[in-house]
Amino acid sequence: MKKTFAAMLYTGLVMLANPGLADLAAAEALRDGDMKKLTFHSEAKDAGTSEFTTFDGDPLSLAEYQGKWVLLNFWATWCAPCRKEMPMLSALQSEFGGDDFEVVTIATGRNPPPAMQSFFQDIGVDNLPLHRDPKSGLGREMGVLGLPITVILNPEGKEVARMQGDADWASDNAREVLRAILQSGTSG
Repeated sequence: MKKTFAAMLYTGLVMLANPGLADLAAAEALRDGDMKKLTFHSEAKDAGTSEFTTFDGDPLSLAEYQGKWVLLNFWATWCAPCRKEMPMLSALQSEFGGDDFEVVTIATGRNPPPAMQSFFQDIGVDNLPLHRDPKSGLGREMGVLGLPITVILNPEGKEVARMQGDADWASDNAREVLRAILQSGTSG
């Protein structure tokens, strides 16, 4: 009861301060456990514009994902928490992925392509992209100072939330927060 009242009060206050973020405030108020590390911004921020590449080296940018919510995860083959977290992100893509939402994974820094393939094969992930940011241009532009870093982008391509470190993305609370974001009806 206290949690529900606090969520309603918080949402009401945010609506008065910034109506565009009201629905995201409801998602923010639901955070519990590992999801407490997911920090929602008071205003949506510009995301990076630096190009990264597909596994095969074709250029990409985050602008290509506009129109849908994106859970953007920066990772590396040498990152133990990334290995633990990636199967959970794969499950989120299976459950929520589609026209309105996508999990986008980008290996930042020196990650040899064969090691990237082995990483995904070893943990049984086959539905997430093996995108690369070999010179960390996008990572640096977006302030990625440790791994993993997960960023939530709204359909306009703006950053609305960020998490440093790994999380239990398989938890009921993670799914509840993600559902609230996707049902928010606003981009923040």
